[in-house]
Amino acid sequence: MKPARYNHFEPSYPTSFSSVLDKFFNDSIAKSAKEFTPAVDIAEDENQFEIHVSVPGMNKSDFNLDLTDGRLTISGERKMEEKKEGKNFHTIETNYGAFSRSFFVPETVETEKIEASYQDGLLTVILPKTEKKTNKSKIEVK
Repeated sequence: MKPARYNHFEPSYPTSFSSVLDKFFNDSIAKSAKEFTPAVDIAEDENQFEIHVSVPGMNKSDFNLDLTDGRLTISGERKMEEKKEGKNFHTIETNYGAFSRSFFVPETVETEKIEASYQDGLLTVILPKTEKKTNKSKIEVK
């Protein structure tokens, strides 16, 4: 079993004209500047799972990782540069704001040995698998 995405998203299509207007006014640029969803890659080999979260421009202290009831939640906030002296932005395509991604962790993961590191804009979370125990015994025929 692999780590599964936990986040649930609403359908992106409107169900009525009034919901189109609501979506237009409620999901404004201000909201999109306050939250975003970083890209996540999940890899697996025989020893571990790896979760890679693409979040450039952050510090290690900007992340929160929480494991509760088999659900790993990775959250944080990427803040926009406040100093704008002499700068006139023509385009801002970088995502800023708070984010949260959650994943169900398989029972085969040694939760007490989970590690996280942040380097070059990539948060890497290592989830080591438990060693497979082989129950082998000799059965005597009587």
